[in-house]
Amino acid sequence: MLIRMSAIGRLLLAGLLFFCPLKADAHGVSGEVSTGGMAVIARYSDGKPMSYARVKITAPEGGPSFQSGRTDRNGRFCFYPDGPGTWTVVVDDEMGHRLTLQVPVGENRGSTAATSVGGGNSVAPRWMGAVAGIGIIFGLTGIVMAIKSRRKWGGSSSG
Repeated sequence: MLIRMSAIGRLLLAGLLFFCPLKADAHGVSGEVSTGGMAVIARYSDGKPMSYARVKITAPEGGPSFQSGRTDRNGRFCFYPDGPGTWTVVVDDEMGHRLTLQVPVGENRGSTAATSVGGGNSVAPRWMGAVAGIGIIFGLTGIVMAIKSRRKWGGSSSG
């Protein structure tokens, strides 16, 4: 049985289907802003931020990574620990600079001061690197001059 409709009937049916939304049983989303998270700020020794550096956070028990990501352009990374203990945060710019922080988190999820641990590049002023470089150059020059001096005086002695 085929039902024939006029053009006006078809327009009315199309309008009803188009303008009367049907209930969809899809899942929705919601969100909220929560306080109590931790913000890690990573900087180079000259004060510039470690922008877009790789971050890996490990829970106190160790095991798999708790969270990973990248710092923002200001060198900041935020996370929300889900339990007390000492959390490990590793920030790596993938160009040779690595910062490792131990973040103690209390029962109330509050943090005391984070401490930097070894294994990363130390934060020393640039002038110290320049002085060390000059010292190495002078030291190597002295060794070369001493070797040349021994050769010169060692071969011409007679008994």
